[in-house]
Amino acid sequence: MHFGVSMFHTDYSIPAVELARALEERGFESMWAPEHSHIPVPRRTPFPGGGEVPKPYYEVMDPFVVLSAAAAVTKTLKLATGVCLVVQRDPIQTAKLVASLDQVSGGRFLFGVGGGWNAEEIEDHGTVFKTRFKLMRERIEAMKEIWTKDKAEYHGEFVDFPTIMTWPKPAQKPYPPIIVGGAFPHAARRAIRYGDGWVPIAGRAPYGDVNEYLPKFKQMVAEAGRSPDALPITLFGGTEDADLLRRYQDMGVARIVTTLPPEPAEKTIPVLDRWAELIRRVNT
Repeated sequence: MHFGVSMFHTDYSIPAVELARALEERGFESMWAPEHSHIPVPRRTPFPGGGEVPKPYYEVMDPFVVLSAAAAVTKTLKLATGVCLVVQRDPIQTAKLVASLDQVSGGRFLFGVGGGWNAEEIEDHGTVFKTRFKLMRERIEAMKEIWTKDKAEYHGEFVDFPTIMTWPKPAQKPYPPIIVGGAFPHAARRAIRYGDGWVPIAGRAPYGDVNEYLPKFKQMVAEAGRSPDALPITLFGGTEDADLLRRYQDMGVARIVTTLPPEPAEKTIPVLDRWAELIRRVNT
């Protein structure tokens, strides 16, 4: 089982390049960068975790900048958006960003995507909240055309452009894995329809019980005629419990991603050292 770390990268957290080096040295497989362009004030949308929106949500750096910096100082570490809010990004420009990062990293990018929860943030980008998931599908379909065609075009309800030419194409063929984030069953269906993996969050409402939805997801994959190997499960919410991690491994989870607070190196590195030992115990 692979292990990754997610962090809200800010100007007061451990620098991205230092974190990336530390992860690679300790046997982590991937580094994940979340995204929020801003947090509107005021807003009506409640924070999924309850209470006020934490400061890092409106202080977080752009994930593509962070991951590009990490790519420059590592050789094997995978770089992942966790998740990129594609409903807030132009698909033509985002396709170029993804392909460029995949090229400069030597094919190490994982494209984690999601539709978002903060209605006001999404609407500030001109996206209708209620139809954001159809927009997300169309934008991803359009990006696939751009990545795989010398001359690409797309004609949908929300995304519509004539024949275009744009490079670079991704280093990974046909394109980096598209890992769809969100709760069961709706996000799971989206992952099966147009993704290359699914990423739920353990222990957060409305995700439910991992022991219940993981078997159901596997059943849905089989019923759709897709191979389980083509849709690996990435579980956010790693715990420092070796027995529980082994249970996730036995349930077919391909990757555990633990979320660390945006703290400086002197607080972060000791946590990574503990996780490095956990990784050795779980995978031996």
